[in-house]
Amino acid sequence: MKISRIWHGYTTPENADVYEALLRSEIFPHIQSRNIKGFKSIQLLKRNINNETEFITIMEFDSIDAVKDFAGEDYEQAVVPENARKVLKRFDATSQHYEIIVDAS
Repeated sequence: MKISRIWHGYTTPENADVYEALLRSEIFPHIQSRNIKGFKSIQLLKRNINNETEFITIMEFDSIDAVKDFAGEDYEQAVVPENARKVLKRFDATSQHYEIIVDAS
């Protein structure tokens, strides 16, 4: 059973490029360097709404156990490094987890 972990974070428009660069240069490479068994991929989505820039991360795992290897036993809690918290305006305290039932890619 594959799992998608979905999380939302929001920046000011002025901090959007800073946050995106932080994800690309530090946070995502760190996640990948952990070599978590069952971690498959991470996607980053972005859109401007009202006076904010919304970012969504979608991580794919092979199982809830793999998610726990990434996030800990309380796996629904968001994993937000301190350097990211400094540029985020607000963010979800928890992540949502969905079973992937069709993957037509």
